[in-house]
Amino acid sequence: MSSRPAWLDPRPYAALAGSAGTREVTAALTAAQPTITDFAALLSPAAASHLEAMAQRARELTRGHFGNTIQLYAPLYLSNYCTGGCSYCGFSSDRHQPRHKLTVEQLATEMKALRAMHIEEILLLTGERTPEADFDYLNRCVADAAAVFPKVTVEAFGMRVEEYSALEASGCTGITLYQETYDPTVYEQCHRWGEKRDFAFRIAAPDRAFESGLRSVGIGALLGLADPVSECLALYQHVRHLQRRHWKGGITVSFPRLRPEAGGFRSPHPVDEPFLARIIFAFRICFADVPLVLSTRESAGFRDGMAGIGINKMSVASRTTVGGYEAGEAADKGQFEIDDNRDVTTFCSMLRAHHLEPVFKNWDAVFR
Repeated sequence: MSSRPAWLDPRPYAALAGSAGTREVTAALTAAQPTITDFAALLSPAAASHLEAMAQRARELTRGHFGNTIQLYAPLYLSNYCTGGCSYCGFSSDRHQPRHKLTVEQLATEMKALRAMHIEEILLLTGERTPEADFDYLNRCVADAAAVFPKVTVEAFGMRVEEYSALEASGCTGITLYQETYDPTVYEQCHRWGEKRDFAFRIAAPDRAFESGLRSVGIGALLGLADPVSECLALYQHVRHLQRRHWKGGITVSFPRLRPEAGGFRSPHPVDEPFLARIIFAFRICFADVPLVLSTRESAGFRDGMAGIGINKMSVASRTTVGGYEAGEAADKGQFEIDDNRDVTTFCSMLRAHHLEPVFKNWDAVFR
């Protein structure tokens, strides 16, 4: 089992999260430069009664740094082939579902469907590295997508520096790579086989991505796999580590919760919506200028409430199946079930009703 780097160990602060009282929470809410001890206080049970104050502080900081805007993007699944044995994932190699990858023609059709919805930023996704969908396949898809969309990012298997450099040369601007869980024991239990079992290789992937020249990295923990307080404390430390080492790069933080999937995995540490809201507010209070992302995993009502109050970037009209935009979701089981199924027009109407402006493009391809 891989060991966790000392700088990533949340245990010195977990006790603070359990023992903080009203005084510590109030101090965290008013701190000019919040520290990890303030962050721990905002995750403590005592902070539950301060949810409204946390929301108001988070809203103030979000609007101050990002204005009344919500950046929109859409995921595009290239392949559901996978050699991994992730116990919580619908793409795991022991799941019985049809396997597909997009051909050049099918990718073009999917991209056309997304452009018809006014999408300008896409996130290309695959399972773990396979012969059917290897690095060369992914790199070709990036090049094709970069000819159509101003901003193209990737969520796929962990890679070497030279591979990330090749993606950058093909038009990729950044990656998303969740550690899934920062607990090495739980990580080993959940990743039963495959390259992804290497905890240390995965934890260092964001560093390698920045070293390659990619401009942005998105990180997060899959909430529900392990103790959420410890996971969030480790995620906080991971953000700070990347900020120190790669201060020119852009970092985004996402908050995915476990969702129902084909294997029937049940969350051993469920995170309810009030606690998820507090997690988001705590991150905004401590990372005022870091983009925070919320996907269609969450319900429409929850996403409506978080928009502009901590969250400044959201996916829209998502499909988690290969070919889902042209064919719809009904044909196959996706990677997981989404909860917010609204189309782009309906979602943007909601944002405008909340006095928020949907932003489809804030990046021009010339700057790649």
